Amino acid sequence: MARLIRTPRTALPFFACCASKTLVNAVQRHPNPPLRKAISSSLFHSRHYASEALSQSPMEANIIRIIRNEVEYQSEYAPPQQPATKFESFTVQDRPGEQWITMRRRFGDTEDIKIEVTMFDGYETAPKTGDDSSGEDVRLHLSMLVDITKGDDSKDLEFLCSAWPDRLEVQKVYVLKRDRMPAKPYMGPDFRSLNGRIQQRFSEYLEARGVNDELSVFLHQYMMNKDRIELIKWLGKVKSFVEK
Repeated sequence: MARLIRTPRTALPFFACCASKTLVNAVQRHPNPPLRKAISSSLFHSRHYASEALSQSPMEANIIRIIRNEVEYQSEYAPPQQPATKFESFTVQDRPGEQWITMRRRFGDTEDIKIEVTMFDGYETAPKTGDDSSGEDVRLHLSMLVDITKGDDSKDLEFLCSAWPDRLEVQKVYVLKRDRMPAKPYMGPDFRSLNGRIQQRFSEYLEARGVNDELSVFLHQYMMNKDRIELIKWLGKVKSFVEK
């Protein structure tokens, strides 16, 4: 009886091997090349996933399957675009794997402008408007540092700004010395506490240099795309770690 029970155990791998070879040979002889290629790819992935499942615990296999499905969903539902490299007179430098980008431009003969922008770092809620006015809208926030330098001058004018989906707000204005700074320098008042005319003139100063509401709109679109790119990359890294 034991001999009869052992016989199927040795016969099963042989049968599976023969069946697999027969199927592969049949696919290779299929008269439709595109269909032949699709079936071959399906067989390859099936064998690949089967080998993965054998080498991983059920929990790890489940994590990998969920991540794989999420990557496919993110890539198909809202596929990220190639990041823009220019906006009007600014060049845009993405920093893959980091939470910020850098923008630069030249203004006039003497000024260099550098903008550093974070990814989404906050939000505010506001009542909904229009026909469906129930509930609240969530408005995401970006932080910006705008540095303006003039030739060989050792001082920079720096603006700390908030970029909302439809507008730009100045929070602080700093005068910085590149060579040295006091241990506890006076950094200036809160911008919103300044005289309204001073606020208006600074806003016009930035507007002339392309730092305006249109830039804020662009940055929100850019960061929405970057957020998808970074999410897909992060999911891939987690998946690779679990697969090891």
